[in-house]
Amino acid sequence: MRVESGELKDESRVVCLTLHSPLSTLNSKKGVAMPIDASFPNLGISFTHLPRVAFEIFGLPIYLYGMFITIGVVGGILYAYLEAKRTNQNHEIYFDFTVYALPVCIIGLRIYYVAFSWDMYKDNLWSVFNLREGGLAIYGAIISAVVTAIIYTRIKKIRFGLFADTAAPALLLGQVIGRWGNFFNREAFGTYTDGLFALRYLESTVGDIPEVVKEKAFMIDGFSYIQVHPAFLYESLWNLLLFVFLNVYKNRKKFDGEILLLYLFGYGVGRIWIEGLRTDNLLLWGTSLAVSQLLSGLLVILATVIIFVKRKRAKNFIS
Repeated sequence: MRVESGELKDESRVVCLTLHSPLSTLNSKKGVAMPIDASFPNLGISFTHLPRVAFEIFGLPIYLYGMFITIGVVGGILYAYLEAKRTNQNHEIYFDFTVYALPVCIIGLRIYYVAFSWDMYKDNLWSVFNLREGGLAIYGAIISAVVTAIIYTRIKKIRFGLFADTAAPALLLGQVIGRWGNFFNREAFGTYTDGLFALRYLESTVGDIPEVVKEKAFMIDGFSYIQVHPAFLYESLWNLLLFVFLNVYKNRKKFDGEILLLYLFGYGVGRIWIEGLRTDNLLLWGTSLAVSQLLSGLLVILATVIIFVKRKRAKNFIS
């Protein structure tokens, strides 16, 4: 889902978090109803003001979406560095790898999104290069990272399996953190829900809203709200659980490369479920099939087969 930066007002407001019933939007001093930008009503958490812009540099807005992605990248690099030291690897190669992988992954993020949203760009090709409009897809980064790692490890003559087992949880940690950028961008959400984690947005602060979501909009104190599945939150929590599991399991792995395969399996399983909730799916050309669900399914099958074969070989080797 894309959000045009010029569509919304009052971007520089400070985030104000309150813990109370989001149904109460009255300013107690003035007795005037005030809107709440975002809330988790069934958790009693609300954000009176939820900006997209963190600050400006020479008039150029720095978006919170980009900041969370940056924090995620830095967190992933630090994890890989520490894990490499723990396993007696040359930790410097992970910094070196990042120099090559980061620009490649950014390109991959964009290419994947544009390839499956071509109708949005075919009449204005220059817009393909305008990353500030949004339009990035995580699978593009995952594919780019794996391909870059294969090439890099061959050139450097290091073991791909061990390298990938160190890098995969690092990438996953970046995803855990980076997904929260979607919250501030008001995107990556699903259809209506009134479940425990239901997310409510002030409708006027959201960009493109699918009709299936608009149909469920409702009024509170004269302001229109939408209430949806926070798919970004589900994915962040799923990835966090997977990250913990991989770190608990890593010392029990049966072969180099198993952590990478478990990452692809686990992330794929979660993405199949979560993608089914989202309303902004990228679709396979000429179909109504969500391409990320299809790719997730293929990765789950591929990872399962390789893990089975590798474990069987390892068992036969030991016996």
